[in-house]
Amino acid sequence: MSRHHRKLDRKRWELVRLRVMERDGWRCRRCGKAGRLEVDHVLPVSAGGAPFDPANLQTLCRGCHTDKTRGEVGRTDPAREAWRELVRARMEG
Repeated sequence: MSRHHRKLDRKRWELVRLRVMERDGWRCRRCGKAGRLEVDHVLPVSAGGAPFDPANLQTLCRGCHTDKTRGEVGRTDPAREAWRELVRARMEG
């Protein structure tokens, strides 16, 4: 991606991010806290979520965002598990 496109995407993200936080009343949608807010993709982009669609975005405080991300990382991905098994087998054999 060119620097020009990255710059446009960054500006687009900043605008969408502000709109989502405004929509959510500048509060975490999980716990209701204000301050240190982040915008989270409900369905991660890596799992096919739309990166700039406000319907796929929510405002979370840093703690709730961290908890949600930990939960997502903890999910088993069949391709990742197959890779781990392959690496484990190579290390043992």
